Amino acid sequence: MSVKEKLLQKLEEKEERMIAIRRHLHENPELSFEEENTAKYIADFYDGKDVKVTTGAGGGHGVIAEIEGASDGKVIGIRADFDALPIEEEADVPFKSKKKGVMHACGHDMHTAYMLILAESLYELRDEWSGTIKVIHQHAEEVPPGGAKGIVESGILDDLDEVYGIHIFPNFEVGEVILAEGESMAGRSNFDLKIQGKGGHAAMPSTAKDALVAGAHFVTQVQTVVSRRMDPADLVVVTVASFDAPGGYNVIQDSVTLRGTVRYMSEKNKVPAYEAIKGIAESLESAFGVTVDLDYKYDYPVLYNTPELAHAVEDILKPNVGGYLKGVEFGKPLSGSEDFAYYLEKTPGAFYYIGAKPEGVDEPYMNHHPKFEANEGALLMSAKTLGEVVLGRLQQDSR
Repeated sequence: MSVKEKLLQKLEEKEERMIAIRRHLHENPELSFEEENTAKYIADFYDGKDVKVTTGAGGGHGVIAEIEGASDGKVIGIRADFDALPIEEEADVPFKSKKKGVMHACGHDMHTAYMLILAESLYELRDEWSGTIKVIHQHAEEVPPGGAKGIVESGILDDLDEVYGIHIFPNFEVGEVILAEGESMAGRSNFDLKIQGKGGHAAMPSTAKDALVAGAHFVTQVQTVVSRRMDPADLVVVTVASFDAPGGYNVIQDSVTLRGTVRYMSEKNKVPAYEAIKGIAESLESAFGVTVDLDYKYDYPVLYNTPELAHAVEDILKPNVGGYLKGVEFGKPLSGSEDFAYYLEKTPGAFYYIGAKPEGVDEPYMNHHPKFEANEGALLMSAKTLGEVVLGRLQQDSR
């Protein structure tokens, strides 16, 4: 029996443990940069194993487990994130979050569960493969600056030859693998805009400087950033996601605040998008007699999959179509963002998607929704595919 066959068999035998770990993590979520108990749970999992474990990676709660094979070879990183979101869970599951207002609404509990069992299985087979595997259990993917940035900057991954990761999505069927090459997920910037006007009586608007009207003008005008400032061939998204203007029927508010996000599939659009939004915001001052304070933060970079390695993933997994996989396909880039991009800025690799559509559901609730659910069959699919990729790439020692 080949090492690949042994690995797949081990993973199948441990599927119930994956599910149990996932449900424990789901019941006990922790927010970004607050994942102390989750990090301890992960580190404790490696107790008794001849594995080098680094805690506090990246200046946060990251955990790096280093597994050495039978002899020298490539150093490959595989990553799973483990933070949750500030969302009150509404999904009707028996392992519902026990923490009010916090939920694993993105699937990071799934990522951690399959990764722990995959790491254990690869460890048990370490005498049958060469090289080194660095298992990156990453904190704080959801909140800027993101856990990946600190881990990369720490230098602990400087020796990586390649790096790989997965994200589950419920809009794909279990058994489907979706890839993209080159620019695969959008870069991201976020902004907060405070517009300070002069409040007054709603019946006497001429005595006030209406910040709400200025804000409404901004919401309308900022849509021209994409339609009139960006190359039509480029993917750019500008969304105002929050407009905070509380008040009564007869009060013109003194100030309003807006919050938004910008996504771009090419780094060349990062600065021009900011300059366009800044110009629109500043124009409100002369147009409406208000003052503006724009807090604009450049965030995660564009996620760039190394084309050669994206196709290597396809080549490794494609023979399983008709077996445990339903399909391996290249798809369009996604306008969502991922701090896995920081790893790929420094190290060649690929990030791909695994289907996790719940059974009997035509239109699933997507990631970040309070009713988000994921099919636990995706745990085994994730472990098997990433395990095959790691073994396949370790055998391609081209250094």
